[in-house]
Amino acid sequence: MQLLMFYIFSLGAVLSATLMVTNIKPVTAAMNLIMTMFFLAGLYVLLDAHLIAALQIIVYAGAIMVLFLFVILLLNIHEKEGETARRKVIIQFGSIAIVGSLFIAMAKLSAIDPLMIKAVDPAFGTTKSVGKLLYTDYLLPFEIASFLLLAAIVGAVILAKRRIDDSE
Repeated sequence: MQLLMFYIFSLGAVLSATLMVTNIKPVTAAMNLIMTMFFLAGLYVLLDAHLIAALQIIVYAGAIMVLFLFVILLLNIHEKEGETARRKVIIQFGSIAIVGSLFIAMAKLSAIDPLMIKAVDPAFGTTKSVGKLLYTDYLLPFEIASFLLLAAIVGAVILAKRRIDDSE
């Protein structure tokens, strides 16, 4: 049952990520990214990392994606004319690449020996282990990522304000 759920979540994550990349409409692409985050949270649940799954949904699918959608709607990005023919070609080649990648992935997964898989540490994904790693080994990358997100949001708001001021 767990293997079936893994296949369902991983296939859903790959398909929604592919739809996100190939979609021309930015709001629809952002919604597909949210779907990808939910599928990844499901994979974390299968790994018994319930805290990380909850953080994935709360932080990424919740807060950060709301900010992305806010910035997209604030910038008022529209689809360009004449993109439908290009989109059809991208979808055709993308679907061929996805089917080929799925065949390769299934062949690789069927060749894996279940006895070679190591057991996961019982402390994996707990609040204590995540907090210890986040505030010791990964403190600088954590702070850099938060600063970059803040700078990107401030830049988008400044660009949108400039566009609004120019249109008046």
